[in-house]
Amino acid sequence: MAILYFCIENKTMEFKKIIEEKSDKAWKIYIPNLSIDCVVFGFQDASLKVLVTKIKENNFWALPGGYVLKTENINDAANRILKQRTGAENIYLQQFKVFSDLNRSESFFEEFDNTIWNKQRFLSIGFYALVDYSQVNLVVDDISDACEWKSIEELPQLMMDHRSIFDKALITLRKQLNYKPIGYNLLPEKFTMPELQKLYEIILGKKLNRGNFFRKMLRYDILIKLDESRKGGAHKSPDLYKFDTEKYEMALKEGFSEGW
Repeated sequence: MAILYFCIENKTMEFKKIIEEKSDKAWKIYIPNLSIDCVVFGFQDASLKVLVTKIKENNFWALPGGYVLKTENINDAANRILKQRTGAENIYLQQFKVFSDLNRSESFFEEFDNTIWNKQRFLSIGFYALVDYSQVNLVVDDISDACEWKSIEELPQLMMDHRSIFDKALITLRKQLNYKPIGYNLLPEKFTMPELQKLYEIILGKKLNRGNFFRKMLRYDILIKLDESRKGGAHKSPDLYKFDTEKYEMALKEGFSEGW
């Protein structure tokens, strides 16, 4: 908590001015006391990464988030927030929990007047999102100094309860990996079986037997083997695969009879 208050005391006048200027508009267009926080996962160089933003002139980082317009539903709001931040469309989004602890966000804005929009009590709907790393164009907004991908093993200090939101999202992703396919939105269109296995191992946090993984993936019947291979390297070029979109979508809805 001492770190948090140090952070608050060192907010710049620029940050404070921006928040105050946005407050009046927020009261008019957003649903009060309701926010959205998104845990955006991407996969690159055999590493699972999460998108975070650095608050302007501040020691803390945050998950991408925002508020719900009075004219839109929850899922549309989450898609809008992520499109503004990443430029990506058709993002896989999964709502996983509502975060509602007392004073989960109010203390971060302690120095502001009580009428400021951001200082109110907010119930936050948590979504996790899976995106193709190569299709994302990161956007730094006017209250941020940076928007970056960070490895899940090397996350910076997150503001408010955002670390708890991330932890719960990762747990949920691991549980869903046991009965639903994951990978279509994280991998490029064409990938190798070792790349797919590495993704599963990182998410699950454990090593998987290569032969068992290969056989189970083939039994799921959601992959199409291509008549091409990944060139380069000293070893035999691995075969390339892509997801069967129709069967993948069906598996997302119906799940698998066996897990990991």
